[in-house]
Amino acid sequence: MVAPVTPRDVGRRLAPYAFPLAASLVLGALAVRGILERAGRPALPLDDAFIHLQYARRLAEGHFFSYMPGEGYTTGATSLLWPLALAPLHLLGLRGLSFVWATWLLGTLAHAALAVEAGRLARRLAGRAAGVGATLMCLGFGAFAWFAWSGMETIPFAWMLLRTARVSAAYCEPDPRAPAPGRRHAIEVAAFGLLTPLVRPEGAVASALAVAALASRPSGEGKPRRLVALVPAMGPLVVPLLHLVIAGHAASSTTMVKWLPANPAYDRAGVITFVQSNLRLLWQSVLDGGEWSAVFVPENFLVPTILGVGALVFRAHRERLPWHGAFVLALVLATALPCTYLSFLWNRVRYVWPFYGAHFVLLACLAREIGGLARRFGKTQAPVTPIVLGLFTGALVTKLPWTLSDLATSARAIDHQQVTLGFWARENLPRDARIGVNDTGAIAYVSERRTFDVVGLTTEGESRYWTFGAGSRFEHYEKLSAERRPTHFIVYPQWMACPPVLGEELHRETVVDQSILGGPTMIAHEARWDLLGTGALPRVATPEGALADEIDVSDLESEETHGYARLGASDQDNVAVMAEAPRGEEEDTPPAEIADGGRMRRSLDRFSTNLAQGRAAALVLRVSADTDVELVVRAGGIEVGSARIPAGPWVERVVMIPPDRVWARTELEVTPREGGVFHAFHYWLYQ
Repeated sequence: MVAPVTPRDVGRRLAPYAFPLAASLVLGALAVRGILERAGRPALPLDDAFIHLQYARRLAEGHFFSYMPGEGYTTGATSLLWPLALAPLHLLGLRGLSFVWATWLLGTLAHAALAVEAGRLARRLAGRAAGVGATLMCLGFGAFAWFAWSGMETIPFAWMLLRTARVSAAYCEPDPRAPAPGRRHAIEVAAFGLLTPLVRPEGAVASALAVAALASRPSGEGKPRRLVALVPAMGPLVVPLLHLVIAGHAASSTTMVKWLPANPAYDRAGVITFVQSNLRLLWQSVLDGGEWSAVFVPENFLVPTILGVGALVFRAHRERLPWHGAFVLALVLATALPCTYLSFLWNRVRYVWPFYGAHFVLLACLAREIGGLARRFGKTQAPVTPIVLGLFTGALVTKLPWTLSDLATSARAIDHQQVTLGFWARENLPRDARIGVNDTGAIAYVSERRTFDVVGLTTEGESRYWTFGAGSRFEHYEKLSAERRPTHFIVYPQWMACPPVLGEELHRETVVDQSILGGPTMIAHEARWDLLGTGALPRVATPEGALADEIDVSDLESEETHGYARLGASDQDNVAVMAEAPRGEEEDTPPAEIADGGRMRRSLDRFSTNLAQGRAAALVLRVSADTDVELVVRAGGIEVGSARIPAGPWVERVVMIPPDRVWARTELEVTPREGGVFHAFHYWLYQ
C-alpha cells in the first residue's frame, strides 16, 4: 500500500527548488526587461520559436500538428511535447504576442529545474559543495539563460536529459539514505525514457539510459521485470510511427533538411567529410569559447572539461557509482551528436547546449579532486573545492551581461524584421494570399496568412527540393499546380537564390545591428511565374526529327529517370538562372528572356537515354562556361563528336550521334577535352 503524500512531504520535495527558482526569476526578470526595452513588446530571438507558437495555437484550436488552416498534418514540428505544453496557456487566453509570456514562464521553471538536477548528480558523485557548485554554474551559464527565455524547447529538453540520467543511475545505484527503488521509481525511469525523445529526437540518448537501467536490475518484490525496459525503448519510435501512420513516411521534413545521414543531397563520403569538419569545430571552437560560443563560454574552457572527465571517472570509481559515472559521461559524449547536423552552428549553436549540464557535473568533480589533492599534498585547510567552484562559476557569470544583451538584441532583430513583415502582410495582403517564406515562424504566426515553406519544414513535400538546391526547386515549381504556388514571397533573396520567381518588390525591412538574422534585409515580392517552362525546349538549335528524349538537369525526377550521375554535386552548385535565350551558331537570333535550372562546375555529365536503336540522333546541349572549353561527347564510351563552348552566357550546340552508336538505352558522357569545368542546364535528343 502506497503511503499518502502529506503537505510536509510536498514541502520537503520542493525545498531544493527554492533558491534556484528565485535565482531564475531574477535572471528572467532581467532578460525579459531587456527584451521589452529593446523590442518594445514581447519578442523572441529565434524565428523557430514562432513555429512552436503556431503549432501550439493550432493545437489549442483543435488541429493536431497542422501548421496552416485548411491544410493537414505536417511533420515539421521538431518537438511534439513543447507545443503540447504551450497549448493550454493559449486556451487560458494568451493570444498574439502575449503568447510569448507562456514560453517565458515555462522556460523559467525549466531553468531552475535543470540547475537542481545538475546539483543532485554532482552531489552524489562529489559531495555537497560540488552539488552547490554545479547548481550555481547552471544558473550562471549564459547559454542556459539565453535559451530559457528564447521560446525554444532547449532548456526543458536539457532538464529532461539530466533528470533521466539521474533517476536512471539512482535506480541502479540507490542512495543508502533513501528508500529502496521500487515500482514508482521504475515507472519514473520508464516515463522519462519514453517522453524525452518527444521533446527532441536527440532524446533517444535518454531512452538508451533508461533501457540500460531498467534492464540491469530486478524491480518489484525482487522479481526481474525487465520487460518494462520496452517502454523507454519505444520513445524514439513514437514520432516516426506517428509520421508514418498520418503522413505516410517515417522521416520528418526537419530530419531530411537538417540531419546529414538523411539528407538526400549528400553521399556517404560527403556526410563523413562534413561530420569530421563539424567535430573539429566543436572541439577547437565551440567547447573552448571560440568565435561561435564566445558569448557563453569562457576562453580555454575545454581544458578543465577534459580534466573533468578524468575526475568523473575517479569519483565514480571511488564512490562505487559506475552507473552514475557512465550516464554522465554518456551525456557528455552525446554533445557530439549535433555534429551530424547540416546546421550545426546556427542559432547560437543551440543543439549543443542541452547536453552541457553534464559538463558542469564534470567540473564539480574536478573541483572536488583539486580540493582533495590540495589537502593531501599541500597540507592546507583552505576551502579549495569551493574556491575552485567559485572560479568556474565566476568565469561563467562574467559572460551573463553580454549574453543578456545579445538575447535582447536578437529578439529586437527578429521583431523588427520578421514580425514586422508579418504585420505588414496581415495589413496589406489579401486573405487568400499564400506567402512563400524561407523563415516560416513569425511571418506565419503574425500574418495569419497561409504560407508556403520553401525549405519544406512546415510544407509537406518541399524539403527534398530545398536540400538539392535552387535549380531543383525551380524545376519543381514548374510542375506545381497554380493553386499550390505562392502568390507572394517574403524571403532573403540570397537564401531564396531563385530570381526567376521573384517579381515586383512590395516592401522590405532592414535591421543592421544584429547577428542572428539570415541577412540584414528581408524583402516582400509578388510571385512571378511567367518564366516557368520557358527553358523547356531549345530556343536556337532545332535539329530535324522529333524530340525523342530530354534530360532536364536539376529536375530531380528527370535526373533519376535517366540515371544522371550527380557525382557529389553540392546544393550551392544547383542554380536557377534567368537570362537571354542561348546564342546559336549564327549568333543572330533575337534575344528572349528564359529561365532554366542547372548544375554548375561540372567536370563530367553522364546519363542514359531512351532512343530508337540503330537510328542517328542529334544531341542538343544547353551549356555555358567561364572560360573557352571544348566539350567531348561519348556514346557507350566512344567519342562521337565535340562542341566548342565560348566563355560567357549559356549557348546551345548540336552533336550528331551516328546510328551505330545508338541503342535503346544509350549511355552518354559529356566532358571537357583538356580538363576544366562547364555548367550544364539541359540536354535534348532528336531522331
